[in-house]
Amino acid sequence: MDKNISKLAADNIRILSAAMVEKAKSGHPGGAMGGADFMHVLFSEYLNYDPADRTWFNRDRFFLDPGHMSPMLYAGLALTGTYSMDDCANFRQWGSPTPGHPEVDFPRGVENTSGPLGQGHVMAVGAAIAERFLVARFGEWMAHKTYTFISDGGIQEEISQGAGRIAGHLGLSNLVMFYDSNDIQLSTVCDDVTIEDTAKKYEAWGWATITINGNDHDQIRKALDAANAETEKPFLIIGKTIMGKGAVTDAGNSFEKMVSTHGQPLSAAGASFADTIKNLGGDAESPFQIFAEVAELYAEAHKTKAAYVADKKAEEAEWAKANPELAAKLAQFITGETNVDYAAIEQKAGAATRAASATVLGTLAEQVENMIVMSADLANSDKTDGFLKKTTVFKKGDFSGAFLQIGVAELTMGAIANGMALHGGVVAACGTFFVFSDYMKPAARMAALMQLPVKYVWTHDAFRVGEDGPTHQPIEQEAQIRLLEKLKNHRGDNGMLVLRPADVNEGTVAWKMAMENTKTPTALILSRQNIANLPGSSYDMALQAEKGAYIVEKDADTPDVVLLASGSEVATLVDGAKLLREQKGLKVNVVSVISEGLFRNQDAAYQAMVLPAETPRFGMTAGLPVTLEGLVGANGKVWGLDHFGYSAPYTVLDKEFGFTGENVFNQVSEMLGK
Repeated sequence: MDKNISKLAADNIRILSAAMVEKAKSGHPGGAMGGADFMHVLFSEYLNYDPADRTWFNRDRFFLDPGHMSPMLYAGLALTGTYSMDDCANFRQWGSPTPGHPEVDFPRGVENTSGPLGQGHVMAVGAAIAERFLVARFGEWMAHKTYTFISDGGIQEEISQGAGRIAGHLGLSNLVMFYDSNDIQLSTVCDDVTIEDTAKKYEAWGWATITINGNDHDQIRKALDAANAETEKPFLIIGKTIMGKGAVTDAGNSFEKMVSTHGQPLSAAGASFADTIKNLGGDAESPFQIFAEVAELYAEAHKTKAAYVADKKAEEAEWAKANPELAAKLAQFITGETNVDYAAIEQKAGAATRAASATVLGTLAEQVENMIVMSADLANSDKTDGFLKKTTVFKKGDFSGAFLQIGVAELTMGAIANGMALHGGVVAACGTFFVFSDYMKPAARMAALMQLPVKYVWTHDAFRVGEDGPTHQPIEQEAQIRLLEKLKNHRGDNGMLVLRPADVNEGTVAWKMAMENTKTPTALILSRQNIANLPGSSYDMALQAEKGAYIVEKDADTPDVVLLASGSEVATLVDGAKLLREQKGLKVNVVSVISEGLFRNQDAAYQAMVLPAETPRFGMTAGLPVTLEGLVGANGKVWGLDHFGYSAPYTVLDKEFGFTGENVFNQVSEMLGK
């Protein structure tokens, strides 16, 4: 490739990046300008994609970690034709496809939503694992690379340790990471915050590394050639780049390597926007242009990519002809179609809902061949081992199994699950204790934003963890997670489906709901302790949970009181209802609310039937009262916890905290004045 035209292409990215931020009057131009060389070389010469269909399944993936470098991504993709100059000129504006931080948009080449530093490259690890999983089942013909771009901030975020350890442990040689090491942070220089040797750190985790001048195209090519030749290890390219490369002042002096260009337009940072654009070969009066030579370069690159894609599709067609059953299975994996006989699953009455989950997972391991389950060193406690017992764990060079022992790294696990879901072709599920959803919240929020169907298995759902004490007893977690049911995604759906089943049969139905929910993430909140089956409990009865709430026991259309809860508290309400009938002669309806968000989506008539408007309501929750206050309303009462737990057997805590049938009887009697 002509070196001058290659440099011109990188400068074109710099010009567009600087112009986007300048016009928007906000953004991060400096890093985008420094990373432009790698972006250009990767996209034009190494990244395999179908120019006519960016959703082609066997494409290479590119995951951006520092979302603040969105100008670089949009500018680089603009050279490939997926963004117009108008799109770039409307950076960060209402309705524009170029938001301040990239939001997943496969047709335009944006593989992930990025912004919270660290998560983007961990999603890349998840995608690389998904690729190895699929190759193990269908063959090397469908092998492809996962590239990711990380900055100093992402390297520093603690989540990078989990990604580095896991990728190295699994020997993900299909993963190539470019570290844009420009030594500048948003408010200071990197020397003020770290002295670590990044290369040695990653080598200790089992990565291959190389350090280059990240603005030298020949060195970038040599590094990418070495990365693509690597067969045993993930590959880290440490590119020493120049923050704000090409920036100058009004006097024509260099304004490179300045902290100020990290987070504000060049003109606000102290540089001259017009002189910088001129210095880079552009027109400051009309900066939103793709140079003719650059357009020609990318047109030629697309011819090469189209020929590559044609060969790969021909290879796939030959494979499909020779392996029709495997081809049909691959198509099913990609569409996400599943066919599970949930009605045939036999549950042990009175078991914990985590045990019910294990039973279902055993069936899923046999009937959903593209499911991957992870656990944060808790498989035998969160009972994801129900799945593990039917498969094997991933190991370096062996992805024939379907279970990832992630180690103690909940946030890493959540982001890896997101990457798997973004890659496609697999169903991602991950498990840990519910209290540690605190560690996972950033990734769970991103899953909700990206509308990814990740499944969370969160067990030990309440203070009934008992002797482990307040550090391990969830109190406020359910209220926090259920907020994502109230938060709509950009499609208008509930951000997350949150399910807390009341017995083992609801546990089966909860998994059915989770697997059939392909539009959003799903949280399964499960009990550690055994729970008595609800009256008349069966799979068919529990199917009513698919409406979010249903009447478990019904005395009348307009009863004296409605008792409502989710999870193990429903059984406690059943005990209390019995006493209220026997000792007070009250007509009592008991309602199981597995998902308030789903219940609120039902029509008004159904909601009124389950919760009659004028009937007093009593709610019970093992978490904060606010969890149920919206359903109970002003003329009712919620019995919950407004304090941390204590270390004691859960049966003692039930009594001390008032989670007994007797206390239900007392509280309702007092509420009704009976």
